Amino acid sequence: MSATVLFHHVAKRRLYAHVQRVFIFRSQRLSSNVENGEQKREEETESTLVYKPSAYYQRPSSRSSNVGRSEKIHLPLNPAFRQQRSPCIISTSRRLSSTKNTLLNTASDRVAILTPNATKEPGVKSDPRAFQRCRPEYRNMTHDPSQRSSTVDLNEALLALHKVTVQKNNMEPSEVTNFLSKLGQIPQELAAVVRGDKRFNPLLRYSVEIMQNFMTPQLLDALRAFVNLALPHSHSILGLYETEFCRRVSEMDLRQLLLAADLWRCLGRVVPKYLERLFDNVSQNFNQMGVPELVQLLYIIGEGRRCPDTLVQPLESLLMRHLNQLKPEELGAVCLGLFKSQRALSERATRRLVDRALAVVEDMSDFGIVNVLKLMRFSYLDHLPWLEAMGSEVPRRAPQMEVQGLMHVILACSALHYRDDRVLLAVAEQLPNVVSRCRSKDAAKMLWAFGTLGVLPNQCPNLYPCLTAILRERQAEFQRYPEHLLTALLGLAFVGLFPEDLLSLALSAEFVKRACNSQELELRKDLFTLDGTVGLELPKSTVPRLSHTIREEVTKQLWDFVQSDICQKPEVLEAEDVLRKLLGGEMFVRKHMILPHLRSIDLEVHLDQNDQPIPVSSGPGQQNLASQKLDARLSGVTITDDLLAQLTNTRKTPVQQSNKFLQKPEVHTIEPVQERESIFNVGIDLTDNLLMALTKSQKRSSRLDDSKPSIQRLAVQVTHRNHYCYRTEQLLGLHALKRRQLALAGYRVVELPHWEWFPLLRRSYAEKLAYLHCKIFSCSDSKK
Repeated sequence: MSATVLFHHVAKRRLYAHVQRVFIFRSQRLSSNVENGEQKREEETESTLVYKPSAYYQRPSSRSSNVGRSEKIHLPLNPAFRQQRSPCIISTSRRLSSTKNTLLNTASDRVAILTPNATKEPGVKSDPRAFQRCRPEYRNMTHDPSQRSSTVDLNEALLALHKVTVQKNNMEPSEVTNFLSKLGQIPQELAAVVRGDKRFNPLLRYSVEIMQNFMTPQLLDALRAFVNLALPHSHSILGLYETEFCRRVSEMDLRQLLLAADLWRCLGRVVPKYLERLFDNVSQNFNQMGVPELVQLLYIIGEGRRCPDTLVQPLESLLMRHLNQLKPEELGAVCLGLFKSQRALSERATRRLVDRALAVVEDMSDFGIVNVLKLMRFSYLDHLPWLEAMGSEVPRRAPQMEVQGLMHVILACSALHYRDDRVLLAVAEQLPNVVSRCRSKDAAKMLWAFGTLGVLPNQCPNLYPCLTAILRERQAEFQRYPEHLLTALLGLAFVGLFPEDLLSLALSAEFVKRACNSQELELRKDLFTLDGTVGLELPKSTVPRLSHTIREEVTKQLWDFVQSDICQKPEVLEAEDVLRKLLGGEMFVRKHMILPHLRSIDLEVHLDQNDQPIPVSSGPGQQNLASQKLDARLSGVTITDDLLAQLTNTRKTPVQQSNKFLQKPEVHTIEPVQERESIFNVGIDLTDNLLMALTKSQKRSSRLDDSKPSIQRLAVQVTHRNHYCYRTEQLLGLHALKRRQLALAGYRVVELPHWEWFPLLRRSYAEKLAYLHCKIFSCSDSKK
């Protein structure tokens, strides 16, 4: 009897040894085939995210090539990083943080979740889930892959699968979850072998059959096992489990609900129905929420890319109540969750949140700082103390940051129109060291950002060449994401760089057709801007041009928008009206897009050699009529003491007779008449020159100036604060490009800066008239 038992024991050992060799051989095949198949499915599903903390921290140079190959398999560069719409300043077709493009915006900035087949990389100091290690309470509501036990070898796993086959349908719910949990403890690299075993699917099917008999902890254990086994997010079995979790929401406590949501995120599966039930439950149980529950809920909200309207106000109140208790990494997680959900708090709450982050900024990780910048970018929050702190923090941290972290820093500065050379130059100096790991998307956004903020090539000689080189290396990516090339080329054009090979690619017939057929993005406006730029800046180049049909269609589209929006702005209407009365009629002012490809309007005025206005759309034959109307208009102004007091807000100061030179009007600060005028206070000194101009007591010289062109073309621009870098007079990229191209087209720009013109809107008509007379004619005299 003992001999028989011994014989069967030896036979069984040999069988398992043979099976082990077979499965090890299969693993060499399956580990690539299965993973590649899963990766392919992931690429086809928008919701699949990949954990990639190296986007914010630089990899050590000593990392082995084996690690790099493993990373290539387990951390694929997944199109789930849906390309974000190119950011654009006012009057462009694509904006950075527009709520109208929520899906495009949020999908582009997805930060990868920690999947079980993604180990933490050496040298990475933090990750998107680092906040979950701040408090022990998170252990009951989150899945921590670092605590995953790998105590089961392949033999034990195969034996467990064999027992499943033997027992078949006679297992209890506890036995099923025990088997799944045991299989989930297999080493990560062998998980594909278990998933590929033909005995694994029957176990899954049987678990579904008895799923309703599971206790809630057993159901959670089964879901955790699927995470550890890296079950594909598209596996049909998961849909059945999602339905069961939705049914049980009312039976689960808050921490169990949050744990289930976290496990679904680790699987990379989008579960909108479950999240909807979760949010409904949370809205009824806010009194159960402490700091860990609040932060984890905001993390789940961010990963789910949605937040019900009914939750926003209660969440804001709860967040403000616990704000001072939040730790640095928790603050970063809160900011990221709000940013991804595209839900803005009130300005006061957002400012308090950034205040708190500023108080602990030195203890925050780079990832946390980037998340705060993302929230500020979305909220358009000009938190000056935080931005000033970045002037010292970013140069200190930049050498350890990876390319995507640097990209988000510069992108936030661009979106906020905030230029700090300490930040810009620190990022620019670090980029050449990490640019080899840069995607076309990253290069495009950084070129846009640097160009928008006016960082010139001579300030950073290596910056633009290294990013442009990446565009050439990544040309294949433009087949799928044409917007990246257009964004990059516009950024380069802002600073006067025109790589003709890339422009030829962008304006080629094939590329234009692909871009115009894009279902998600409106790219024809960007193509139109590039086409017009090539025509003015590179008139002798061989770069292809857009067809006449496309130009006309886009021009009409832009003009329809401009007529309904920009042309109706009060500051533009007022400038147009005053100019018409100053010059003598409607024929002397034309409101239109002088350069249609730059998407905004100007007030066009023509002067002859004698600085007399002539009709914009008429010939020289009407110049006399124009002069007569101008004389009649100006001669109707009578200067009285009351008018002088109104114009200057002071009493008229006697002009010294000994002064032989005429004075030009000077703009200066005056005391505000009302409290609301304290922001913009501008007055105009009435000099002899201005008085004589207004009363026509001094005739303009009738002698022609041969040094001046026969017709002076003026482009009068009413500017807005969004045209400039924050608190400066430096024009942003698109507007600097327009100013340069107007000069190339033969126009002289007459700027009505917002800090001068907007305050005048509240003042007398006579003062507006005097101001515009000074701008049009005195500026013209200075050119003589």
